[in-house]
Amino acid sequence: MTGIRYDVVTFGEMMQMFVAETPGPLEQVMRFSKRTAGAETNFAIGMARLGLRVGWASRLGTDSMGRYLLAEMQREGVDCSRVTCDPAQRTGFQFKGRVTDGSDPPVEYHRKGSAASQMGPADVDEAWLRSARHLHATGVFAAISPSARAAAQKTLDVMRAAGGTISFDPNLRPTLWASAEEMRREINVLACQADWVLPGLEEGRFLTGEETPEGIARYYRQRGASLVTVKLGPEGAYFDGLNGAGHIAGFPVREVVDTVGAGDGFAVGVVSALLEGRNVPDAVRRGAWIGARAVQVPGDTEGLPTRAELEAAGL
Repeated sequence: MTGIRYDVVTFGEMMQMFVAETPGPLEQVMRFSKRTAGAETNFAIGMARLGLRVGWASRLGTDSMGRYLLAEMQREGVDCSRVTCDPAQRTGFQFKGRVTDGSDPPVEYHRKGSAASQMGPADVDEAWLRSARHLHATGVFAAISPSARAAAQKTLDVMRAAGGTISFDPNLRPTLWASAEEMRREINVLACQADWVLPGLEEGRFLTGEETPEGIARYYRQRGASLVTVKLGPEGAYFDGLNGAGHIAGFPVREVVDTVGAGDGFAVGVVSALLEGRNVPDAVRRGAWIGARAVQVPGDTEGLPTRAELEAAGL
């Protein structure tokens, strides 16, 4: 590959998130704090904080939410030159509840018909995409609309033809799909085109029909993946790659505040380390450490470390 400008690029929707300041049903919460949300942009922020060259492509409205989100990404050092701000479209947003028992918090999406959902294959700048070493894709972008799904497929086609590497995090969002069967089929179509596949255990069970981490990894390895990492929550992660398989233990967590964003943090750790030439066990260990940090904060990105914090932890 020649003319490389970015270590990694990603395509996907960013939303403004309103996080409840007190526990309880969302309809009873009176105060919320404003944060950012989006699987791909959580990943992009994490990579940028580690000093990698990151590009993000998307669509936003020109409303106050869109302006806020664009400014936040630029402040984090993410290249936003392929983000279109459309005055005729609105920016998606979501509400997230607060829980005190370590369970997944309730999330209510308001993203149907959003600016990002209007994206299609024409929004994929092929030359820009080819200027990256790596593409990180998730199942969320493909889920937000049929046109976005076509765009997601095009990004994979372009990157594979360019000779770059691709990571794929299923990030299942059942409410965005017409049926569970469609979600399983379409997500697997995309996952089986990636070099590195990063499912959670329950995601993997649903997508493959296999019960064990070993079976889930074997499913994608047999379909072309060079590395599969299966996230096991507090138990760490299982990996199966070209140089062998193994298990990395989880890192102890004092208190689980919010589980959302942990998978994105795990992806940041694994992909950043692999792009730096680290071996797979070290990459998965870094992913497990960042994932553990992510569950100890209320937002999706507060736990994502800087390079100095990563080095201080010896990772």
